[in-house]
Formats: sequence, structure tokens, C-alpha cells
Amino acid sequence: MLIAFDFDGTLSDSEMMVLLGEEYGVADEIASITERAMNDELSYAESLYERASLLEGLPAEDAQRAYDSVSLRPGAAEVIAELRAAGHFVAILTGGFHEGVEAALAADGVEVDTIVANSLPTANGALTGDAEGPLIEGTKDEQLERLAAAQGTDLADTVAIGDGANDLPMLQVAGLAVGYEPKPAVEPHCDTVVRSMDELLRLLDERNYL
Repeated sequence: MLIAFDFDGTLSDSEMMVLLGEEYGVADEIASITERAMNDELSYAESLYERASLLEGLPAEDAQRAYDSVSLRPGAAEVIAELRAAGHFVAILTGGFHEGVEAALAADGVEVDTIVANSLPTANGALTGDAEGPLIEGTKDEQLERLAAAQGTDLADTVAIGDGANDLPMLQVAGLAVGYEPKPAVEPHCDTVVRSMDELLRLLDERNYL
């Protein structure tokens, strides 16, 4: 079974872009753009490029400090560990950034099978204000389909778990679409909704995934 998680807003309640913005004094502006994107008022690509541009010149060491402060939700590491122990392929598909995801997983001593994420490039020791990666113009359904094909898994045997508008593509094609405290525009597209990691663990157990 292929289980695909969103990260920001799902596995983590840390918003990487806001943490980066706090290091540079632009957190409020970034949060406003993020909210518009999550409510489907802006495309994800538009919102990411707008937010990245606000971070141009942020020293790389300050960016790393923000990444290192990213954390998993309580119970998220247990969910991941239980799924992997049950033999499932666990993926994180996020418009957020590799560095923050990896730091959060390492802090809780847990691993996933693959991370598909973006990055904020640096030059001369500071962020350039640009963004790059497979989930800027690309969408999570494409990545879910790619991973399913690579694993020899039918899409009907996949689970997608997310909360925001950029999760809709994978939620719409997965065999089971789970909304984690989903945004109002997302909830109608979910097969079921959970409000905590404990609730998610119980759901997965009831569905015989554990």
C-alpha cells in the first residue's frame, strides 16, 4: 500500500514559510499569501513564488535555523512508524522544503520511504528569492501516480492525507482521501476527515492498514 502525506498543515503544524519569514521580518505578509493559496484564491505556484521573493537575501544560516525549528505534530511519528512497520510505502508530497521535512523527521527519529519537496536556492550565502522543485508547477496527483507506477501499485490501493487546496489533486485520485482538519474548499472532496493523529491512527487500524 502506498500512503502519501502532505506535510505543512498535516504531519506538521509548523508552516515553514512563516518560520522563514519570522527570521526576516516578513512573516505576516507570508501568512497572508499562504492563506489565500490554501483557500484556492491563488495557484500554489503563484503563492510560492510570491512568498519566496519576500525572502530574497535571507542569510542561509538563518534559513537553516528556521528549518531546524520545524516539528512533527504529536503522534505523527508514531503513525509513520506504524505504517512502515506494517510494510507500507510512506511518502511525503509537499510544496514545502526538503530541509525542513528532513529536520523534523530526524528530530523525532523517524524515516519515510521518499520525500518529494521543493527547495529555496541559495547563492553567495543567502536565499536568492527564487524557488525550484517538482511541486511548484507540478501537482501531487502526478507525483502520486508516478510513485504508484514505480511501486507497481494501483491508484485504488493508495491513501492520500492532506488539508489544503494543493492537496486536492492527490485526494481526488487516491483510493482513500483523508482530510486532516481540511480547509472548507477541500473537505467536500475527502472520503473521511480526522482531527488528530490519534484519530488518524484509529482510522488506519479500522481500515486494516495496521
